[in-house]
Amino acid sequence: MKKIELLAPAGDLEKLKIAIIYGADAVYIGGQIFGLRASARNFSLEDMKKGIAFAHERGKKVYVTLNIIPHNEDFKELPEYLKQLQELDIDAVILSDPGTFMYVKEFAPELEVHLSTQANNTNYMSARFWYNQGVKRVILARELSFKEIKEIRENIPESLELEAFVHGAMCISYSGRCLLSNYMANRDANRGECAHPCRWQYYLMEEKRPGEYIPVFEDEKGTYFFNSKDLCMIEYIPELIESGLSSLKIEGRMKSAYYVANIVNVYRKAIDTYYENKENYHYDPNWMNEIKKASHRKFTTGFYIDKPNEKEQLYANSSYIREYDFVGLVLDYDKKNGIATIEQRNRIFKGETVEVMGPGMKIFTQSIEQMWNNKGEEIDVAPHPQQVIKIKMQKPVEKYYIIRRCRKDD
Repeated sequence: MKKIELLAPAGDLEKLKIAIIYGADAVYIGGQIFGLRASARNFSLEDMKKGIAFAHERGKKVYVTLNIIPHNEDFKELPEYLKQLQELDIDAVILSDPGTFMYVKEFAPELEVHLSTQANNTNYMSARFWYNQGVKRVILARELSFKEIKEIRENIPESLELEAFVHGAMCISYSGRCLLSNYMANRDANRGECAHPCRWQYYLMEEKRPGEYIPVFEDEKGTYFFNSKDLCMIEYIPELIESGLSSLKIEGRMKSAYYVANIVNVYRKAIDTYYENKENYHYDPNWMNEIKKASHRKFTTGFYIDKPNEKEQLYANSSYIREYDFVGLVLDYDKKNGIATIEQRNRIFKGETVEVMGPGMKIFTQSIEQMWNNKGEEIDVAPHPQQVIKIKMQKPVEKYYIIRRCRKDD
């Protein structure tokens, strides 16, 4: 059996590198047009070139999103953009619109095409249709169970790949095709500008009683009844692999580099553990503990096991749970003296205890005993954003290791 792909989000060049270093087989990125994350930093063509080179040198792949639902004016820049993407040697484009697909075939016929989850593919006949048009991979709708995925796999050509989301934020609307943001904030979710009104607080108001706000759920603060829990399938790695999927996708191009490293690190470990010894594979509860060290909401298995019920929503608030802070990224390490060069991401204090995380679930705890600024002066605190400092390490580290700190209770 070909090993399943672990596909990670990359909102910018740094996140792309970190995703690959921490174990992603492929990353998906957005350019500055035609992607569904308009507020992400996204990639210039020059950054795409650098990112693709970084990935290909390590035997990894890069996919570019073209998955907005376009209007007429959106097509003006597309032909030239597609030609540029083809010249960059990207591994595939992700799209949902038939018109976009026709443009790819006309202006960049060498590009491999993956069908976005935005296309709402929920059955094998639809998958066959797209395969006959030339689609290499179908990213399934999120509203499918393990049983349905297996049935699709059994009724499509062997060479047609299937991909599915396994971790990250869930959308209240069907496969993400939502109009709520358009009405509430005049921002088109289907063109990359979602304001996430499903995470807002709502009340019921009767027409003839203006100003009288009635909670829809019994809570004095109101209710967030559109607000879904986050998807997390780390406990179901065997079922995911045996379902016939070719790629497991992590959501989160808007998330931090630390989030990407943390989630990829855990899924990489779980997938590799399964392939190393399928018969004796056991889920490790520490994997979930580690996942919870990145920002998250409470978790759900979405539609994989059964259709979600009222327990899969978060009614009290829409906040993330953040138990750890990302405080530093290792830029370099001097093995001779055990000193690491760190780019600060949150204030770091001498004397505090931190955790150090590296690829392959290499994690250890240490106190910060010595710290220097870029002039070589010993300091007690690194307060400036992205300040470059040096820290004495108690164990060896490498470039792209991450330093994090457990948040103290208020």
